[in-house]
Amino acid sequence: MAVKTVKIGLEVHCQLTSLKSKLFCSCPTDYRGKPPNTNICPVCMGEPGTLPVLNKEALRSAIMIALALHSDISRFTYFTRKNYFYPDMAKNFQISQYDGVGGAPLAKGGYVVLNNGKTVRIRRIQLEEDPARLIYEGSIDTAPSALVDYNRHGIALVEIVTEPDMSSPEEARLFLQKLRSILEHLGVFDGELEGAMRCDANISLEGGVRVEIKNISSYKEVERALMFEITRQSNLLSRGIKIARETRFWDERRRITVSLRTKETEEDYRYFPEPDLPPIVLTDEFLDDVKRKLPMLPDERRRVFVEKYGVSEQNADVLVSDKALADFFEKCLKHYDKAQELSSLLVGDFLAQLHSLNMSIRDVKVSPSQIAKLLKLLDDKVLTGLSAKTVLREMIATGEDPESIIQKKELHRISSRDMLTELVDQVFTMNPKAVEDALVNEKAIHFLVGQVMRMTRGKADPTLVREIVEEKLGKIEPNRVG
Repeated sequence: MAVKTVKIGLEVHCQLTSLKSKLFCSCPTDYRGKPPNTNICPVCMGEPGTLPVLNKEALRSAIMIALALHSDISRFTYFTRKNYFYPDMAKNFQISQYDGVGGAPLAKGGYVVLNNGKTVRIRRIQLEEDPARLIYEGSIDTAPSALVDYNRHGIALVEIVTEPDMSSPEEARLFLQKLRSILEHLGVFDGELEGAMRCDANISLEGGVRVEIKNISSYKEVERALMFEITRQSNLLSRGIKIARETRFWDERRRITVSLRTKETEEDYRYFPEPDLPPIVLTDEFLDDVKRKLPMLPDERRRVFVEKYGVSEQNADVLVSDKALADFFEKCLKHYDKAQELSSLLVGDFLAQLHSLNMSIRDVKVSPSQIAKLLKLLDDKVLTGLSAKTVLREMIATGEDPESIIQKKELHRISSRDMLTELVDQVFTMNPKAVEDALVNEKAIHFLVGQVMRMTRGKADPTLVREIVEEKLGKIEPNRVG
């Protein structure tokens, strides 16, 4: 079956987690962990006689995002009512912004350049309130019951809609990772908070129509959902079955998409200007003030890491993909000035150990100065690379100094020629066939060195071990092993 052209666009909803209160009322934004339906007030529940009031900091944060994404900001904008009858909206409408005829979203246009060089265009950016959270009980195929928690109802959201410029699930993941990094560098978003970024994906295949997928909660799930949908639609098209224009639900547990409803049109939402909120007129003075306070963004930070510090482009890409990791790197750099060696440790063994321990960099107890100590111990040949991995894991888990871990676990590098020569002799005696192979095969030499390293639990000086092995091999005539 021939691979058809794929077009993918994303609608990303990001909570402005830096705010202290909701978008149109004074309810706090720290709703996580609170009993259901306790973080609410008459305003965010839309009770009769109440009036919304715009959170100015939310507007400022949204404009920062628009500037960072190179978008054209509307000098005159206003909120609209998006009408739909669903239990996650207490008012039966959402205060949002409209991009149709006569509409005025906060910003239009813009772009994001992915690490693979692909440019993804931005269609629009708008500010809106977050709906409530629905908690389903039972299976979606058997008419599940749903509970509603209004605690997040009214939290400030920025919706970022892309053009259908992505051509693979991998590019969709790369876009979300780059967007998260930008938002974290702006200081308006904490990607570690569960549910703070949610995504709907629109996908179409050549010969089909656009299908929307809802309920995607992570980068991995975006890839999985889109891969499933590509397979599903390809199979239908190959059998001559027409693709329905619909909204589908991503069932994360079963890893399939399930039809929810036919796709709504703009007319279904009956947009009209929100009568309880005045239009927003943005002045040059206000916009200039926001521009002046923009922090360094990932692309510029990457350039600094490469050009100023001498970090490889690949390492720099990984560092700036997570603001917390990039910050940690710069703190470590104050104690250890070999930037490339430091960056390689962080993007390699450090991240691998975090993953194996199921930890975030925000959870680690080790300090930047302790990381610098570990690297200096490696430079001074107190440790081997293998032993350093053991020490690093213990440091990350406990925050203990590397010196005390080395002492406690007896991990000092073994550099005694006499001791290592004795161990090499033992390995040669136990592996005569490997010794014979090593006379003509480089891989067999690696095997012999590896056996010594295994006997010493990685503490032997690998350079010295290889030197001894090669010296002994040079004294052996072929076919006269043992």
